[in-house]
Amino acid sequence: MKGVLLVNLGSPDSPTAKDVKPYLDEFLMDERVIDVSKWLRNIIVRGIILQTRPKKSAEAYQKIWWKEGSPLVVISERFTEKVQKLVNMPVALGMRYGSMTIKNALQELKEKGVDDVLLVPLYPQYAMSSFETVVVKTLEDRDAFFPEMKVTTLPAFYKNEDYIKVLSESIADGLQDFDYDHILFSYHGIPERHIKKSDPTKFHCKIDGSCCSTNSVAHHSCYRHQCFEVTKKVKAYLGLPEDKVSLSFQSRLPNDPWLKPYTDFEFKRFPKEGKKKLAVITPAFVADCLETLEEIAMEGKHQFQEAGGEDYKHISCLNDSDAWVRVMANWLKDWETTEALPA
Repeated sequence: MKGVLLVNLGSPDSPTAKDVKPYLDEFLMDERVIDVSKWLRNIIVRGIILQTRPKKSAEAYQKIWWKEGSPLVVISERFTEKVQKLVNMPVALGMRYGSMTIKNALQELKEKGVDDVLLVPLYPQYAMSSFETVVVKTLEDRDAFFPEMKVTTLPAFYKNEDYIKVLSESIADGLQDFDYDHILFSYHGIPERHIKKSDPTKFHCKIDGSCCSTNSVAHHSCYRHQCFEVTKKVKAYLGLPEDKVSLSFQSRLPNDPWLKPYTDFEFKRFPKEGKKKLAVITPAFVADCLETLEEIAMEGKHQFQEAGGEDYKHISCLNDSDAWVRVMANWLKDWETTEALPA
């Protein structure tokens, strides 16, 4: 029997330092997130970061926490429930980190008679620290606890026409009645070395001005290229002016080269160039989370206005919108009946 496993990032159980600390420990100790040797990662995470970060992160979570719980979890649950109503096979939700584990979601599917699973990492673009770690963890749990299960993975859907359409129309709705000077597509940042590690050719990805636009098999796993592609396709779909759209990367860590340009630098630069009415989109995520709601919608607005900006609008992620639910449900129905996966 076929079934579906949707997987997103995860969340602490509460916006307290007590619950944030184990969540951050699991997240940051992932070798695909901080990709250094285990002993060095242990020093960085448990010897340095976890000494101060949980309190600060808990304060950030408190700013965005809903009465129902973590926004990311609540939105993902609503999305799952809506998708389930449109398909005939079981759909379960798991999280890569935190108490809503992938193992528990697989167990839920098993108890419903599922032995053929479509894994759907809820990330439009491929990155080793998001998409890849979900796939690896799912297969590890499958091998350890559910060896009879077959698992097929839905590819990163960054260039799928249905996804681009629903994303573009969501952005168009968000831009209504907003007289923008500029639109910034801000993506989650990753270290430059992750791009090179994910390059199967080991020579194509130079992170220069040409490699992302030069056709290569490396693009199948190149996060940077896929971010550029989403921006280009949405810009074309909506007919956005070339000079009013740009791309940046948020959430970097210090002492390491990360993908550029940096979003916070752009917030400070735009007002100096006369771009004082800014709309920001965060297409690395399909559901709003700490990074979109606190870092971009709150802190980003403050940074932009402090630099001289006037009007600022963060456009929400697709979340559990009916149009996005229908797109996902159609992909799942295609797989259920024909084994077809979106291209």
